[in-house]
Amino acid sequence: MSHLFEPLKLGTLELENRIVIAPMCQYSAVDGSAQNWHLIHLGNLALSGAGLLIIEATAVSPEGRISPADLGLYSDENEAALGHVMKVLAKQSNMPVAIQLGHAGRKGSSHAPWDGGSQIRPGEPEGWKAEAPSALPHADGEDVPIALDEAGLARVREDFVRAAERAVRLGFCGIEVHMAHGYLLHQFLSPLSNQRNDAYGGTLENRMRFPLEVFDAIRAAVAPHIPVWIRVSATDWVEGGWDLESTLALCAAVKERGCAAIHVSTGGVSPKQKIPVGPGFQVPFATRIKAETGLPTIAVGLITDPQQADAIVQNGEADAIALARGILYDPHWPWHAAAALGAKVSAPKQYWRSAPREFPALFKDSKIGQR
Repeated sequence: MSHLFEPLKLGTLELENRIVIAPMCQYSAVDGSAQNWHLIHLGNLALSGAGLLIIEATAVSPEGRISPADLGLYSDENEAALGHVMKVLAKQSNMPVAIQLGHAGRKGSSHAPWDGGSQIRPGEPEGWKAEAPSALPHADGEDVPIALDEAGLARVREDFVRAAERAVRLGFCGIEVHMAHGYLLHQFLSPLSNQRNDAYGGTLENRMRFPLEVFDAIRAAVAPHIPVWIRVSATDWVEGGWDLESTLALCAAVKERGCAAIHVSTGGVSPKQKIPVGPGFQVPFATRIKAETGLPTIAVGLITDPQQADAIVQNGEADAIALARGILYDPHWPWHAAAALGAKVSAPKQYWRSAPREFPALFKDSKIGQR
């Protein structure tokens, strides 16, 4: 019996298995609007047999983008373009599709990774002035961001709400609030990036205040049946930074507010981070969060082997596993995992004939070979 292919509920959202496709930035939008690349890319992943597809970090405002080519959901044009993608996906796949909403904060106005990923300074073509909790650049020598004032905080909260409302109109089945990887909400959480002396800085309670306000605002704006959850960096991997104990406090707070799950990653807020990368290196953080909060957790980070993924779920280390680079490299990873674990997986009927002879019952509902 494969535990990886057991169903899972995130709030009211029912997943047919515990394989999640993590958000992966494509840096291929135009003025925030999805292009043909997104249709091809997401269409491919929607046929993979995973239990849930979470589309890439989607900016809630133009200044909230990581790069000029980031996907956004802050204009009618953005909504129409992404709506076209969603309509096509819904016609060809039954896979639930969620969206990750985020704001880059001081890591905004950057080149795409294949163009070096460096900061684009204000005044340079396609550059803008980034905003952050404090006037502290992400790396030495970068432009100093604007520290958000009270009006700026209110604007950003409302940007998240409007983007969430647009996402609901487009038919997304869940919303993941991006509080990880060194972007704006993580910047508020970490003492490395948040050195405010008002109600939003200093103590752990104060540093959590704005991310929790954003979560509350989104949760209040969307219908109760739509699950809202968060992506966290469980540690900054820097001494004196955000850590697991702080993450547990955050998770307890969002649990009280109706959070449906915790998607657990690490790092991203400081170039000084020292990460001990290895297979499943982030799983212990998900395990601790699951044990202490009781919330469903999604583990990610060099989980590439089906037996490894199945053991994580079987041993209660996490409730689901998320794939990112691994499923780009092998878009049919769920098929191969099901074959290796003796399970069944959904596939388009047009592909039923592709099942290997040694796995004739691999695809659910397949009638190939029957008369």
